[in-house]
Amino acid sequence: MKKRQKAVKNDDKPVTLGDALGKDLMQKLKDTKAQLKAEELQKQKEEEERKREEKRMKEKNKSFEELLNESSFNWKDFK
Repeated sequence: MKKRQKAVKNDDKPVTLGDALGKDLMQKLKDTKAQLKAEELQKQKEEEERKREEKRMKEKNKSFEELLNESSFNWKDFK
């Protein structure tokens, strides 16, 4: 009867996914997760840089009329 009680006590601990997969596989998954997160951050930085460059080029290529229309000055006051 004591043997049964010990067996029941050992089974009380829930089996985790890490236990089921093994330590080496869990480490590989964690490494892959970290790598994917780093790649995602790099893509976001590149996208922000591309947008900044696009905006800069758009500003650079504006005509005088576009710049005048965007100006906050009231040009009638200077006539």
